Amino acid sequence: MCKGRGHVVVYGNPAMVSRFGVCVGMPAREAMPDLPREAFDLLDAVFVRAKPLARWIRLDGERWRMTAVPRVDAGDGEVYGVSFHLQSASDMARAAAEADASDAGEGSAAGS
Repeated sequence: MCKGRGHVVVYGNPAMVSRFGVCVGMPAREAMPDLPREAFDLLDAVFVRAKPLARWIRLDGERWRMTAVPRVDAGDGEVYGVSFHLQSASDMARAAAEADASDAGEGSAAGS
């Protein structure tokens, strides 16, 4: 989760900390220099437009899906930050295959 136009990191889950290190309190552009410019373009657009967006980016030679949503103050409706999530294409494919296998197993059990 990032706060403000400078996208200061205010929270990082264990996976983020594992990948980028402890970066709370740092601007995202400094804390995560491996992210391509397009990732920060996405964060900027979500902050300005106040609408969720997603795009594919390249990180370490791999395709990643980056999704971002605005954090909106309930009192005044102003965007104060952006939450984002990164998931590798290979993880997405694996999860989809597992879901398909699970659905196939449920379907065959129902037909018994």
